[in-house]
Amino acid sequence: MAAAGATGSPPADGAPYAVELRGITKRFPGVVANRDIQLRVRRGEVHAIVGENGAGKSTLMKTLYGMHRPDEGTILLDGRETTLRSPADAIAAGIGMVHQHFMLADNFTVLENIVLGSEPTKGGRLDRAEAARRIREISDHYSLALEPDVLVEDLGVGDRQRVEIAKVLYRGATTLILDEPTAVLVPQEVDELFSNLGELKREGLTVIFISHKLDEVRKVADSITVIRRGTTVGTADPRTTTARQLAELMVGSELPSPETRTSTVRETAVLQVTGLTVPSVVGRPAVDDVALTVREGEVVGIAGVEGNGQAELVEAIMGLRALTAGTITFAGQDITRWSTRARREAGLGFIPEDRHRQGMLLDAPLWENRILGHQTRPPAVKGFFIDRRSARADTERIMREYDVRAPGPDTLAVALSGGNQQKLIIGREMSAAPKLLIAAHPTRGVDVGAQSAIWELLKDARAEGMGILLISADLDELIGLSDTLHVMLRGRLVATLDPTSLTPEELGGHMTGAHDGSVGAA
Repeated sequence: MAAAGATGSPPADGAPYAVELRGITKRFPGVVANRDIQLRVRRGEVHAIVGENGAGKSTLMKTLYGMHRPDEGTILLDGRETTLRSPADAIAAGIGMVHQHFMLADNFTVLENIVLGSEPTKGGRLDRAEAARRIREISDHYSLALEPDVLVEDLGVGDRQRVEIAKVLYRGATTLILDEPTAVLVPQEVDELFSNLGELKREGLTVIFISHKLDEVRKVADSITVIRRGTTVGTADPRTTTARQLAELMVGSELPSPETRTSTVRETAVLQVTGLTVPSVVGRPAVDDVALTVREGEVVGIAGVEGNGQAELVEAIMGLRALTAGTITFAGQDITRWSTRARREAGLGFIPEDRHRQGMLLDAPLWENRILGHQTRPPAVKGFFIDRRSARADTERIMREYDVRAPGPDTLAVALSGGNQQKLIIGREMSAAPKLLIAAHPTRGVDVGAQSAIWELLKDARAEGMGILLISADLDELIGLSDTLHVMLRGRLVATLDPTSLTPEELGGHMTGAHDGSVGAA
């Protein structure tokens, strides 16, 4: 590993760097997000950027993509100093960005999504034949295997990601920024993505790869830049650097492990779901005759490629989605017809899959987000009124205990990094001491330090008798934390597996249907 501040030697062939950032500094009110960042990316390489949440990675990439203007520093593209005032400027300069949360319209075809905003026209109308020709050409050239006329809603997660990559290639990008590209992929899809990235690299394109999964970074990257607390702290060669060394460089600690094998499962069931069926807009039910039990002190994991009913199952248990059949029993009471508020007050905790849509009010201060969903109980209320003083004080406690990095409880939630937003939500839910915690992707988008802290919180809660229903796309997390592991495919639970004798590859096979119908030991 190179020392702090090192940025790599010049390319051996004397060619300019594809991307060079010199002394980039970006300030927001009360926060210096980037401070004197140095970054050099060679043409035709996969360059990974790693760092803990709040380290400034997203801000830096938004600056490179023209979404922010740096307060200090210089951006050079292929050796030429460049000013990027907007994403349109970045696209014109050959930079494309694939965001972690896909920006696709499900009711549009692959073709319509790719050309949206850059439509080829003929006689004032969309030239579909030309668009289809170009898309097939890109798909064949980069081995993306796309069919222009397929509806996006019929695609799996890996295919959707390839559509996003095709979108930026269609616009002529020669440098691609991929933000957490493997966050929602199973191992087989990760391998396919890495194969696609290899093809892009062979064609001379440059990829900037942001990820928290250090083993994947080491597998796919040609070079690595590490950012800590807003500044560059070093570079690493993935061929000679271990994941543990990277973790230490990022956060000063070793790579965490989710594994826990001491059983704490008790006899008492805290949640029983029987015959649960949830309708979908069209076709088969979103959830089809699901039955499961979560006991005190037990972590029950649900694995599945996204879009196979996990979100609908969670929303049904929380009272956010209507059922067509089935019963939900919580702590011995039938809550099938209870409101979401009643379920929450009875002791049902919820870490939502999408923190922005279901977990937070981004334009509200942190103290208001702390009481969100808990506004009928202390410390949120005194009599019939919101107790702002107590809410602020308890928010400060959560910030200290859960390492939520922000200026104070009056900071707007939108100003926090994704990982700090997640830690606030987890602190809020844990503070209510729920009997059952539904944790949907609890470590998505967080760094190894925050991930380790969240795992320890879940393990401690399990040891104290809390039941946990865990939904995650991180297969190591599911296997390591779960006492019982179900696989959900096309709305049904198709396998119940023993986490103590299961590999991620085997689990991925069940998730994609390769082992559909087989049931392992539980």
